[in-house]
Amino acid sequence: MTNTVESLFDTGLERYKAGEPAADLIPVFQEVCDRASRSSPAWTCLAWLYLLDDKPNFAYKAAQKAVKLNPQDPQARVNLAVAMLETGQKGLRQHVDYAQQLISVNPDWREELKNSIEDGFSRKPDWQSLTKVKSWLFSEE
Repeated sequence: MTNTVESLFDTGLERYKAGEPAADLIPVFQEVCDRASRSSPAWTCLAWLYLLDDKPNFAYKAAQKAVKLNPQDPQARVNLAVAMLETGQKGLRQHVDYAQQLISVNPDWREELKNSIEDGFSRKPDWQSLTKVKSWLFSEE
């Protein structure tokens, strides 16, 4: 029996939350993206996994798609900014500034983003580019 895109996505998310390595989950989320190419959350997750797995060029492409599909997703913007830092791209500050605006008007997004960043550090403790983006996003704290 073939998994639905939704069940595949949910299963991948559960496996991620259970601590499964990013490298093992990339094929799952790649399949979700292949089957539901207009799913911003799937592209956002795939970009994050690529970043965790030290594949910033793949992360950059996935994050670009996520932002294009949903420009109001602060996590997609953060993923894109981190990928841009790691690949030496210019123009990343606009994504950080936009994410900052989004989280300033929605406390839930702010909390989700903080949790996501902390999760990133728990999986990749010395993540320099994420440290920079975090300091830009939450400079007032």
